[in-house]
Amino acid sequence: MSAAPPGGRHTGYVGDSWSRRESLIDEQIRKAQERGDFDNLPGKGKPLAGLDEPDDELWWVRRYISREGLSADALLPPALQLRKETERLDETVRGLASEGAVRNVVAELNRRIAEWVRVPVGPSVPLRLANADEVVARWRAARAAPTSAARSQPARSERAQSERSQSEPVDAGQPSAGPSAGGSGRSSATPWWRRFGRRSAR
Repeated sequence: MSAAPPGGRHTGYVGDSWSRRESLIDEQIRKAQERGDFDNLPGKGKPLAGLDEPDDELWWVRRYISREGLSADALLPPALQLRKETERLDETVRGLASEGAVRNVVAELNRRIAEWVRVPVGPSVPLRLANADEVVARWRAARAAPTSAARSQPARSERAQSERSQSEPVDAGQPSAGPSAGGSGRSSATPWWRRFGRRSAR
């Protein structure tokens, strides 16, 4: 119980202090309403979302993850998180610029795996350390693949162009630059009626 105030009579001054604190809160709310701070708020006049969903003590965490577009992996137990990170390790290091950066990522993951093995938390999940040399080898192969494809592209283009040029039909109306089949040296570009007239004149 609270001590009686001077004079030996309890006046409930603790409650009076709480009442004054509530009055200050009500005053702040009233001033905010007068300023229009509560006007046109998102969802005004609409039912609260998720009222029909089953009870979930982590509802606010799931809603935050959904609203911010985050991965739900954060809700997994530590062992499952490490398992997923191990499975996605090649994708994680694919965009790194140096072998040293790749090895740093592998070392950090292995450190966390070793820490969990030493003090396991949550369900028991088989985990093993990642092999840094194997990860680096796959990282190098992934970086070399686009380069090889880029080098082979000009050769394929030249070969396709050559095949198209060989398959194109020769226009019969085009004059021939070489001698005639008879070896007389006459140009086959001479119209046929002129050649016919020359033979008749002979």
